[in-house]
Amino acid sequence: MATNKSRFSAKSSSSLTPWLGIAAIVILLDQLSKITITKLFTLGEEKFVTSFFNLVLAYNPGAAFSFLRDAGGWQRYFFTALALGAAAYIIFLLKKHGGQRLFCWALALILGGAIGNVIDRLLYGHVIDFLDFHHKALGHFPGFDLAGHFPAFNIADSAICLGAGLFILDELRRVNR
Repeated sequence: MATNKSRFSAKSSSSLTPWLGIAAIVILLDQLSKITITKLFTLGEEKFVTSFFNLVLAYNPGAAFSFLRDAGGWQRYFFTALALGAAAYIIFLLKKHGGQRLFCWALALILGGAIGNVIDRLLYGHVIDFLDFHHKALGHFPGFDLAGHFPAFNIADSAICLGAGLFILDELRRVNR
């Protein structure tokens, strides 16, 4: 029992470095993929990959799934400030709970994804998206266009979603103990 108590204690002897390293890897992969796609594609250009996946260059001035896309520009600063505030809080949590591996993996992925998209907002005024999943059957569900396309996204968005999933898994595991 003492092992579990120390594992989840507020004080941790674990270093912040590995978690920031994971976030840095996410940022690097995200930015390299975005640089590559912008060099190879023009805005709106699509490349068929499989029957359910395309590469496409899209710009998103809003938030996830183009939320507030046409809000007039203020959203760029709002989402940048929100992400930077979240990043600061995540770093605090990583420092405080560095020994909780699954929890910190989740936070590191979310941190890397958030910073990856902040870099886009600061450099370009929008987030660069390029992963386009689709299926004809999806056109019948809310949130998908008539051609069945899920809104385009990027590696940073994927890391945020994976981190959120790990966060939920960690919480479910913690509650079940």
